[in-house]
Amino acid sequence: MKRILSTLLLLAAPATAQSYRPDFAPAAHKGPRNGPINEIAVLGSAHLSQLPERFRPEALGPLLDRLAAWKPQAIAIEALSGAQCDQLRRYPYRYADTVPDYCWDPAPAKAATGLDVAAATAAYEAMLLALPAKPTPADRRKLAALFLAGGEQASALVQWLQLPAAERKAGDGLDATLVTRLAKLETKRDESLMIAARLAARLGLQRVYAMDDHTADRSVPKADEAAYGKTMQAVWDSPAMKRRMAAIDASQVDLATGAGVLAMYRGFNAPDQGQVVFDTDFGAALEELSPQRFGRQYVAYWEVRNLRMAANIRDMLAEAPGPGMRALIVVGASHKPYLEAYLHQMHDLRIVDIRPMLR
Repeated sequence: MKRILSTLLLLAAPATAQSYRPDFAPAAHKGPRNGPINEIAVLGSAHLSQLPERFRPEALGPLLDRLAAWKPQAIAIEALSGAQCDQLRRYPYRYADTVPDYCWDPAPAKAATGLDVAAATAAYEAMLLALPAKPTPADRRKLAALFLAGGEQASALVQWLQLPAAERKAGDGLDATLVTRLAKLETKRDESLMIAARLAARLGLQRVYAMDDHTADRSVPKADEAAYGKTMQAVWDSPAMKRRMAAIDASQVDLATGAGVLAMYRGFNAPDQGQVVFDTDFGAALEELSPQRFGRQYVAYWEVRNLRMAANIRDMLAEAPGPGMRALIVVGASHKPYLEAYLHQMHDLRIVDIRPMLR
C-alpha cells in the first residue's frame, strides 16, 4: 500500500509543480510608508538611426517639451556603460561581435587624458561629487573629457551642450580630436543623444546613465549559423509581424513635424504593445521546434538582458539626488513592456504612465 501511495505521489508531482505559484509578491509591498517613493517613466522609442530620411530632428521639440515638464532628476539610456565595454573587451572569445556593434573605442580620449576607462571612471565620479552648483566652462570641458575617456559618450555630450557656443573648444583635457567627436555627437541620429542627452542638458543634469547590458550575448557556433538564421527568420516571417511592421510604417508617415513624431511615440507606448511584442517575436520564438531550440535560446538572451537592464535602473535609483527620485528611461520600444513588468516588482518605486506626457 505504501508503495502504491508513493507511486501516486510521484505521478502527481509534475502537475503540482506546474500549478505552483509563489505566495510572495514583491509588488504587493510598496514603500516606504513615510516619505516620497521613487517614480519611473519608461519612454518606448524608435531607434532614430533607423527612421526614414523624412524624419527631421527638430520635430522632436514638442516631445522634449513634454518630457521636460515632468522634470526627471535622472535619465537612463539604452547604451552600454564604458565599464561594461571595458569588461567585454577582456573576453573576445565571447564578445568579439558585441564590442564593435555597441562600444565606442575610447582610445582617442585615453591619448588626450592619459587615463584608461577605470581611472577615468573614478575621476569623473569623484569630480561629480565635488562639482559646484554652477560649473565653470573649464569644469564642463574637463568632465566631458573624462566621460569620453570612461566610454560615456552621451554623458560627455550632456556637458558639451551646456557650454556656451564660444566655450565649445579644446582645453581642459579636450583636444581637437575629441572636440570633433563631440561636434559629431551633436547631430548623430540616436535617441540616447537627441532625446536623453539633450533633455538632461536642458534640465541642468550632469549626466545620463547607460543601463543596457549585453553580457548575455553568445556567438552562435559556426556550424549552426545558417540554421539559426533560417529558423529565426521563419519565426519573424508571420502575418502578425507583417501587421506590426505595417502599423509602424503607418505611424511614421509625417516625421517632419512635432505632431507626427508625437503620434509615432503614442503608438509605440500604447497599452497593447506588450502583447503585440510578445505575439510577434518572443512568444513565437518560444514555440519554434528546431532540434537546437534556437528560439528558446533567443528568449533566454532577451529575458536576461532586460532583467539586467532593470537591475541597472534600480541601482541608479540608489544614487544622488536621493530618495524620491523621478527617473526617465529612454529605451527601444520592445524593451518597454518587459522593463515595466520587472521594475514593477521593486518595493521602492512606482511606474508612471508615460502616455499623458505624449498628448
